Amino acid sequence: MTTSLPVSVLVRPIRPEDNAAIASVIRHVSAEFGLTADKGYTVADPNLDHLYESYSQPRCAYWVVELDGVVAGGGGMAPLSGAEDDLCELQKMYFMPSLRGQGLAKRLALQAIDHARQQGFARCYLETTASLTQAIALYERLGFQHIDGAMGNTGHVDCEVTMIKYL
Repeated sequence: MTTSLPVSVLVRPIRPEDNAAIASVIRHVSAEFGLTADKGYTVADPNLDHLYESYSQPRCAYWVVELDGVVAGGGGMAPLSGAEDDLCELQKMYFMPSLRGQGLAKRLALQAIDHARQQGFARCYLETTASLTQAIALYERLGFQHIDGAMGNTGHVDCEVTMIKYL
C-alpha cells in the first residue's frame, strides 16, 4: 500500500542562517549537471557562501524554497554587474530534484521578474548552459529571447546560452 504524506513548500526571502544550506544546494545541483568551478560556473563565485549579504544590497532579492523546513532551492535577482542601470540579472536558480516538476522555478522566476519591475529595471538578462534544457525551455516560455554574446561582467565564461527579457 502506498500512502501519500502532506508536503510543505515555502518560498521566502533568504535569511543569514540560510547561507550554508543554499550554498550546499547550489554545489550539489551544479555537480549533478557537471557545472564545476574550473569551468567558470556559479560554484566559482566568491560570494557563494555569503548570498544573504550579497542579496541584501539595494535592488537585489533572493528567495529560498523550503521543502518540509529544509532549504532545497532558490533564485534571485540583482543589477547586472558592469551593465546599464536598467538591466538586471536573474541569478542562481537552483533546485534539488525533490522540487523539480512542480512549477516552483516558474513561480520563483515570475516573483523575481516582478521584483525587477518594482525596482525600475527595464530588461532582465540571464546566462545558462545548453545542457540545462528544461531551464532554457522555461525561460523561453517566460518570454526570454536568445541573444548573441554575454552582457555585463558575470564571470561565468562557460555559460554559452545568453537571454534577455524586456520587462
